[in-house]
Amino acid sequence: MSYKRRLVPSDFPQGAQLTAALVGIGMNFAAKGQTDPNIEDTLVAASIEGLARGDLRVLDVLVTWLGVHSPWINVDRLYRSVALQEDNRVRAFWAAVAMWRHKDRRFSRCEGLYRGPRQPLLPSGNAFQVRRHGEDKRFAHGPLEIPAEILRGRTADVLSPAELAKRHRTYRQRILMGPSYRADMWAELERNPDLSAAELARQTYGSFATAWQIKQDWALLQAA
Repeated sequence: MSYKRRLVPSDFPQGAQLTAALVGIGMNFAAKGQTDPNIEDTLVAASIEGLARGDLRVLDVLVTWLGVHSPWINVDRLYRSVALQEDNRVRAFWAAVAMWRHKDRRFSRCEGLYRGPRQPLLPSGNAFQVRRHGEDKRFAHGPLEIPAEILRGRTADVLSPAELAKRHRTYRQRILMGPSYRADMWAELERNPDLSAAELARQTYGSFATAWQIKQDWALLQAA
């Protein structure tokens, strides 16, 4: 059977599973964290929870996390995943994030994830809150209208890059090698050296060609 590249998980985590994944990527919720959850799967799941299901606490911590850790996101993987989401508010959120993080040109592609009228963050009272407090400056004039004082951004809610690198193997490899499929595959081989190239590609949402090359590099270093 030929290899078919996987773009998204069969199901994004929800409930307790999502909370454990959020803790696993460095968000300080009161729960036991999952070991090395997939970073982009967790970020997209958090945006679904925050925008499609209205969990502002999760959205608040997600935005704080992005402000600290966005340099180590695999933006190509994130884009591919969000582009498959049907919820306009989720797509609008990531387009708004791309405008906020515009100095990182990797995010420019994500600005096109949503084309349409501005979406209010709050289902009711959004306009009142904007008149009272103004807009959140990070997202002003973007596809989401977010009142100031809603997403407060407490830095204590997330681990620092140094702290997260100690706990998350893939994140650490991204710091060493850059936020790429190669870094993710290397971390996956550290966990399970016996993975085939096809399974390694599936586990990391990467291409078979990259996985095959990583397997060769891994074998070369083991022999050395």
